[in-house]
Amino acid sequence: MDKSLLKIAYSPEGFRKRGHELVDQLADHLDATLNGKSKKVINWNLPEDEYAFWNGFLENGESSQLFTEIVKRTTHVHNPKYIGHQVSPAAPLASLGGLISSLLNNGMAVYEMGMAPSAIERVITEFICSKIGYDEQSRGFLTSGGTLANLTALLTARKVKVEHDIWNDGHQESLGIMVYEEAHYCVDRAARIMGLGDKGVIKIPASSSYNMDVSQLEEHYQKAQKEGIHVFAIVGSAPSTATGMYDDLLAIADFSMKHNLWFHIDGAHGGASIFSPKYKHTVKGIDRADSVVIDGHKMMMMPIITTALLYKNGNHSHSTFSQKADYLLQQSEDEDWYNYAKRTFECTKTMMSIQWFTLLKTYGEGIFNEYVTTLYDLGHQFGELILANPQFELAIKPMSNIVCFRYIDDILNNIELNELNATIRQQLLEEGEYYIVQTKVNGVHYLRTTIMNPFTTSEHLEQLLEIIKGIALTLKS
Repeated sequence: MDKSLLKIAYSPEGFRKRGHELVDQLADHLDATLNGKSKKVINWNLPEDEYAFWNGFLENGESSQLFTEIVKRTTHVHNPKYIGHQVSPAAPLASLGGLISSLLNNGMAVYEMGMAPSAIERVITEFICSKIGYDEQSRGFLTSGGTLANLTALLTARKVKVEHDIWNDGHQESLGIMVYEEAHYCVDRAARIMGLGDKGVIKIPASSSYNMDVSQLEEHYQKAQKEGIHVFAIVGSAPSTATGMYDDLLAIADFSMKHNLWFHIDGAHGGASIFSPKYKHTVKGIDRADSVVIDGHKMMMMPIITTALLYKNGNHSHSTFSQKADYLLQQSEDEDWYNYAKRTFECTKTMMSIQWFTLLKTYGEGIFNEYVTTLYDLGHQFGELILANPQFELAIKPMSNIVCFRYIDDILNNIELNELNATIRQQLLEEGEYYIVQTKVNGVHYLRTTIMNPFTTSEHLEQLLEIIKGIALTLKS
């Protein structure tokens, strides 16, 4: 082996030089995107063409141009015209926290492999628990995304609410959970991973407000009971991904108490409204949940991927997994909160708590209030703009920063309107000035926006509507 390559790869001066260059480049990128100097959110390319470029770059590209090409060929979420998926424009200081984690590379399975981030993680999760309204018995941890957090919470629910030892003996009866039919697909996926099957995912239909129709809970529960399904948990959405509408958490809490169910809230997107006095009412009843998920990389300005999973009764988080790994974990009569591998799905995870702590320590919790409130205000403003424009139809008045709408024309039927709106979205993608996504609700094709950038303005949103009108007129001509 040529050891000179290792010396070059680990050179402090080489790292210092490339690091300074990269920070300067990213700062220039922030300036260009945030201040409107960059005209495109995305430089669209077909998958096969993008693959061909990078395959060729590996052989013939200049390594000095690697970071430049990556920045150029990715979606610019810091651009105020990015209003697509639920990914935040990461706060620069939080990103530097991610850099520390990547370089120091402490795996955090056990305390000695991450002393500072382990202690910081407890500080952060206790802080979030207090904002939820939990008491001192609560506990939590950070994990790699909402999908894994929801799965872990449901595994805990099964451990607590089902009497037989499934972990060691397998299923002895049919089990099920109740969830809104338009909840994020990761909940359905988690249930199937757990072996609940199709019948074990009891989907509650939508109300006229596009959230869980709580008036149908009892009927679906009794039907499941008659079919021999032991329902052990119910999941509330805060909010649903497609339309951004919050479930009635108080009603779900009452129902779960009546039937002794585990009440879990998927607040991956909107759980952060606990920080906004103006919008905290959207999660009224969150303090009654047994477990709550909140993504840091959605509404809390963190880099991908970090999620808080909080438990009302912290002891429950220690019961989820019972696998022995004596070479890693020493037995203790006390609560060893600091050995996170006992409670998390991961055996190794990044030092993600540093990102949360950096923002909280530097700016205080007020920055989370400002971020959530600004974005939700923009969502409501956009809804009003759409309602005031006869060429557009709002799916429903928004409760959050997720807004679904479509272009309409009286001479077109629903099938034609669906095709037209899908084509409008594709053209927006290829032009690249704005980035939005799409969804279907009750067979209707809607343009879907999630306003994630606090520097997006009503002028940006008005311009988007004008561009859509122009595209529609061209397509119809």
